Amino acid sequence: MRIGPLSGRLDVGAVVVTLTGLLVAVAVGAYSLTIGDYEIPLAQVLSTLAGNGSLIVTDVVVNNRLPRVLVGLGVGFAFAVSGAIFQRLARNPLVSPDLIGINAGAALAAVVVITILGASPFWLPVGALGGSLLTAITIYLFAFKRGVAGYRLVLVGIGVTAIIGSLTAYLLTLADIYTAKSALMWLSGSLAGRSWAEVWMIGLTLLVLLPGAVVASRQLRLLELGDDLARTLAGRVELSRGLLIAIGVGLAALATAAAGPIGFVALVAPQIARRLLAERAAGLLASGAIGALLVVAADLVARELFAPIPLPVGVVTAFLGAPYLLLLMARANRVGRGG
Repeated sequence: MRIGPLSGRLDVGAVVVTLTGLLVAVAVGAYSLTIGDYEIPLAQVLSTLAGNGSLIVTDVVVNNRLPRVLVGLGVGFAFAVSGAIFQRLARNPLVSPDLIGINAGAALAAVVVITILGASPFWLPVGALGGSLLTAITIYLFAFKRGVAGYRLVLVGIGVTAIIGSLTAYLLTLADIYTAKSALMWLSGSLAGRSWAEVWMIGLTLLVLLPGAVVASRQLRLLELGDDLARTLAGRVELSRGLLIAIGVGLAALATAAAGPIGFVALVAPQIARRLLAERAAGLLASGAIGALLVVAADLVARELFAPIPLPVGVVTAFLGAPYLLLLMARANRVGRGG
């Protein structure tokens, strides 16, 4: 497809999966707007969103439930795109920002902001982004040896994650019980109490970083061929890899800052998209759509299945994602490579 000086390949299958995933995610989100302590019919929700609701219904739908759904859609999309970038860069389906320490770095920095600095929520995304970047640089330097091999990245990431987890647990023991409880709720990954501030944050994150990810994804196809061939065809391999890592880290960090480290979405969503497309590499936008659907669906399950005491959405995604990780590892062990 060519538009003026710009041209690109349009994958019809990826477009269908992306649009279908987004439509189902929006439908699940719309249903989520109707449930809660105060149940509201879908027709009344739609009328309220059109500006025709009463004062009470408008407050419940627009100020309480809608931000939760929009943040869920946004963070799911961001985590999944980040996971697809890292998995394709490392050519390993086990690589995702929550398994190799990127999310753990953001979580540690956020806990420092909450428990040690006692700073306002405004500094939470700044701390999460700084913690993720520092962790990503550390992992990259330790994993680099004439390039970055997938398994070396996984092993270094797991080690760094363990260290960061220990530091996070230690900091929580130093905090008073109320601050520690607040931090633990955030570390579970939750959409409860999200406001329009988080909506704007994740919305701007996607608006700024997603176009860069789509444009840079052309380099992903070359990097998947191996460093030597990519260097021959395109030249500056490390520059392209660094740009893609920065975009992946930014998406994961700011999604973590908006809703906490919601686990396994970045790992699972690209693999589901890959299988739906019957391709070896997962499309970024298709992965994002599946990630958005996973998070809003998991949040719906967490609210309905465990009512009247809803679980954090991160608990549900971990419950569903952990068996999938075991399946991936068993398959990788069976075929003798990364899946």
